[in-house]
Parts: sequence; structure tokens; C-alpha cells
Amino acid sequence: MEPRFHHHFHIIFLIVIYVSATVHGSRDRRSLTEGEDTSLGLGLSFVCDPSLDFENVRIKNAYIALQAWKAVIESDPHGVTDNWVGSNVCNYTGVFCSESLDNAKERTVAGIDLNHKDLAGKLPDHLGLLYDLGIFHVNSNRFCGILPRSFLNFKILFELDLSNNRFTGEFPHFLLELPELTYLDIRFNEFEGKLPEELFNKNLDAILVNNNRFTDNLPENIGNSPASVIVLANNKFSGCVPTSVTNMTQRLDELILKNNAFESCIPETIGAMKNLSVLDMSYNSMKGGLPSSMGEMEGLEVLNVAHNMLSGDIPASLCLLPNLEKFRYEYNFFVNQTTNCLKLAGYDDKRNCFKDRPEQRTRSKCTKYLSQPLNCSAFGCGGQPTLLPPPALPVPVPSPPPPTLSPPPPLPSPPQTPPSSPPISSPPSPSPSSSPSPLQPPSWPQPSPITPTPISSPPSQSPIYMPSPASDILPPSPAHFYCPPCECAYKPPSQSPTNQPEPPQSPPLSGGNQD
Repeated sequence: MEPRFHHHFHIIFLIVIYVSATVHGSRDRRSLTEGEDTSLGLGLSFVCDPSLDFENVRIKNAYIALQAWKAVIESDPHGVTDNWVGSNVCNYTGVFCSESLDNAKERTVAGIDLNHKDLAGKLPDHLGLLYDLGIFHVNSNRFCGILPRSFLNFKILFELDLSNNRFTGEFPHFLLELPELTYLDIRFNEFEGKLPEELFNKNLDAILVNNNRFTDNLPENIGNSPASVIVLANNKFSGCVPTSVTNMTQRLDELILKNNAFESCIPETIGAMKNLSVLDMSYNSMKGGLPSSMGEMEGLEVLNVAHNMLSGDIPASLCLLPNLEKFRYEYNFFVNQTTNCLKLAGYDDKRNCFKDRPEQRTRSKCTKYLSQPLNCSAFGCGGQPTLLPPPALPVPVPSPPPPTLSPPPPLPSPPQTPPSSPPISSPPSPSPSSSPSPLQPPSWPQPSPITPTPISSPPSQSPIYMPSPASDILPPSPAHFYCPPCECAYKPPSQSPTNQPEPPQSPPLSGGNQD
């Protein structure tokens, strides 16, 4: 029978649908046309055309879920959901079907991919009817509100990409209960509060939570994570960088802590992270020196500790690492470095306390900061050295005085016969001293205003985007958009207003930014 469901029903029949909130081992799904399951407090109704034929109950449940979602999409400028009509949900844009894992004779919705569709609205509880979902990608849209707890039904979901939207609330703890989830991307949203400890016990390939509003200290068990990439940049984390981070010696490839409010010393055992290729701790308030063990990080390709309050000497072995290509350490209080650091293609050493280097801090400011002793153990981070003596400023070597040249001995008087005496030659001008010229750095542009750029751009696709470690990536800001009201009432989509609010400003920078 051909489906006859369009925007106007020929025959309207009200069927009360109740959502089942749990999935049993055999995943025996009910038709959801009668009865009620209140385990999640859900009692949801939907209007369905009785003339539609469905090939199986899984497809029928998917139809209900997708029609409920379409009903709360407030803006669809590209007409993505225009063909979300009829019982053949496998032909809907962004919907992908496959054979069911527990019944090869039945098709089911296995994936949703609506990346970069500019859709605005919310995610309804009915999405929990998509029991067989393995991939759910909605990055770079305008979805808002909190995530529905009906996502707990996604027992075989392994990829969840919610990045670059306007989701709110605390970290969605219940997602960590999904048994097969290995990829979780919630970048560029409005989540807030603390990160749960369970996040770092979960078997995730990557932890991508940058560009949200998370606060407070990092959980001490961060070192338990098996992730290869951890990006925490552009939040409001504070306190210590836990020493357990150095336990991630096997799999961790990138650790991005940029633009937060961390204030502690760098763990002395950080050199154990020999496989780490990218470490970015810039735009924080890190203090103390660079541990000498960093000279053992053989896999390091990019190191950025700029815009902190670090001091002391840069370990000579650090700039000799075989794979290090880019090292930025501007806007700190370092006092000594070797010429090997200046030979790196991507170095930046301005606004430190180096002698005979351009664009350094004034001597008075260096003296004022470096004269203060530092007790790393006072931060309460554990595993930190005790009192560190203040680093000494490099003492300028006085230039030798110019040589004093004695005049030549007087010439013997000539015979008096000639009427005039020959002129006495002037003493020769002393030759200029041949002092070696200082090593000149490459030509650098004038420093621009101190505005950090996000470490990760709004993603273009999943799975994880891995930036090239040897280049800066300057992403565009998240697009302007209108976040519609997030009510549960079903109503026809409304037009998107023309005046759209400005995106949020970047969070303020922390220590080490002044001259």
C-alpha cells in the first residue's frame, strides 16, 4: 500500500503512544500503541496516520521519533526535513538504515547524520525510540536546551557528536552509562559546572569538551583515561593540573589545556609522557620552571606554554628534542635559553627576561617578579617540589674598556738646513674592536593584541578532526544563530527572525599577559 501521509491528513486518527524507556537483552520492542512505562517519567502522545504501512515495528518507532523531532524543529532554511514524509523513513535526508544486529531480516535506523544543516530546535524525548542507533551526528546546527534522558535507550550507540550547538545544563552524566559509547564530542556548546570523575574512567577514544562553560578543578583521576586526545581548552577550569595526568604514557597523543585559569607548577614527572606529540598549556597562570624531565619527551612536536608566569631556565635538552618543531614561550619570565631554541622554525620568545633579545620585559618588572620565592607545594597539587629559590636575572657582562693608545715616541729633530720641518703625522686611529655580532633572530611582525584563538574549530565532520601539530589553525567563530524556545509542545515550525544575537565573547585571559 502506498503511503498517503502529507501535510494534510485525509483521515486523522489519534493513537496514544507511550515510550518504552528500557531495552532488554533480547531488545524485544513493543509496538508502543498501548500501555505505559513510567521508569523515566515519560507519557508521550503523538498523532499518527492509520493508513500508513510499516515494514516492521522498528521502522514504525523510527517514524514516530522522527516526526516528533520534525514537529519541534523551529527553523530548517535548507529544507532538510521536507522529505520527512511517509512511512519509508530510510529515504529521509540524513537517516541511514541497515540490517538489525539481532534480526538480519529486519531493517532499522542505524545512523543519523545531520551535520552542518543549520537546523534550529530541540531534541525531543521521542528520539529514545531509535533503539538501534549506532551513530548520532548533529554538529554545527542550532539545537538548544538539555539532552533528553531517553538517550539511555541507545544501548549500541558508539559515536555521539553534539558539537557546535547551544545545548545547556551540566555535563550529561547519563551519557557515560551508554555501554558502547567510545566517541563523545560536545565542543562549542553552553554546558557548565564540573566534569564528573566518571568521564575519565569511561573507555573513550577522545575527550572533547572545549569551548563550553565548565568550571572548578579537574578530577584527580584524569590520569585513568585511555583517550588519545584530551581537549579542555577555552573553559574556566582552575586550580591544579593533576599530577595523575602523567600516568597517560601509552596512548595520549594530544593534551590541550589552553585558555583556562590553571594555577600550579608543571608536574615534575611530565617527562614520562614520551609519546605525547602536542602539549598546549598557554593562557593560564602556570608558575615555576619547566621541569628538566621535559627533555625526555621524545615524541613532542608542538609545545606551547606562552602567556603564563613561568620562570627560570629553559632546559637545554628540551630544545634538542628530535621531533620538536614549534615551541612558543612568549609572555613569561624565563631568564636563560640556549641558541638551539632560537634555531627552531616555530619559536617565539618575546616578553620574557632574556638578555640581549628583542621585545623583552623591562628589567624592573623582571626583578620584581623573580625576587619572589615560589613554593609549588602550596598549591596542594601533590607530587610537587617544595620551596623553589627565585631565579637569578642574567648579569650583564661589562664590556672591556677601549684600549688606551700611547702616543708614538717623539721624532728626532731634523737638521736645521731646510727652512721648514716636515709635518708630524697624526697618531693612527684605533681600529674598531672586532666583537662578534649577536645572533639575530628571524624577522617577526609586531605583536598583535593578545587575543587567543580557539584550539579546535567547530568540527566539519566526525570522527575526530586531528589538527596538524606543526601549524596554527584559526577557525571561524561559531555562526550567528537564533536559539528558539525549547518547549515540549508540538507546533508547526515558525519562521526564523532576521535579527540574530551576537555570539558569546571569548573568555578573559589569565596571568602573564602584561609587560
